[in-house]
Amino acid sequence: MALTPIVEDLIATLRFYSRLPLPEWGADPHGAPDLDRLAYAVPLAGVVLGGLSGLVLVGASLLHLTPFLAATLAVATLVLATGALQEDGLADTADGFGGGRDRTRRLAIMRDSRIGSFGATALVLALILRVGALEALIQASGPMHAALALCVAAAVSRTSGILLLRALPPARTDGASAAVGQPAPKAALACGLNAALIAALILVPGFGVGASFAALATALLVLGAMGLLSARLVGGQTGDVAGATQQVSEIAVLLAVLIFAES
Repeated sequence: MALTPIVEDLIATLRFYSRLPLPEWGADPHGAPDLDRLAYAVPLAGVVLGGLSGLVLVGASLLHLTPFLAATLAVATLVLATGALQEDGLADTADGFGGGRDRTRRLAIMRDSRIGSFGATALVLALILRVGALEALIQASGPMHAALALCVAAAVSRTSGILLLRALPPARTDGASAAVGQPAPKAALACGLNAALIAALILVPGFGVGASFAALATALLVLGAMGLLSARLVGGQTGDVAGATQQVSEIAVLLAVLIFAES
């Protein structure tokens, strides 16, 4: 049975962002994605990935596991589903930005597959913050609301990574971001608008207008900060920096929802 174009685009986007077993078609199903065509589906892919993780969170809570264990299992599910793609980018970016003396050295460190002290520290802190934020959301609002917040965080944070690719030129002529290319302005706008719509539809009923606005505002602040830092230190963006931006944005969105949720 033929799939609709939206479903085809969603599956193609999920194939790039995850390790989920998905149907394949086309001449090069595992090639670099066409962001001009697929950018609008990135927030939708984030909802799917966050939803899978959220199901684990709710299921663990129904089995009477503690909020900490439920949150840990949810984050572990998201890491496994994505193949730790963004986590790898965070570690490489932390090592490059923290350990490089100049632009050339920073880019070389980021390409090195080994993880240094900056990268290891960033990974540990990111995992702790994600688990801690989810645990606090479960305690404050219940597992179902926490799962919904995770869906939004997964969608908005991946949108931040796409918008970073649009905002800055590639820092090198080869590598993942150069292969993917920069999305066209209309594609980036569609991606951002879909993420905002998802945040409003999910967060406003469950957490209030303030939490929805705070989640989007903090994601934009992270995008701006990471963009300025990347431009200054490496002269542009890389796939690793996009992954790092996603990780920091996800944490920021979860914390914003937790802080600004209406009681």
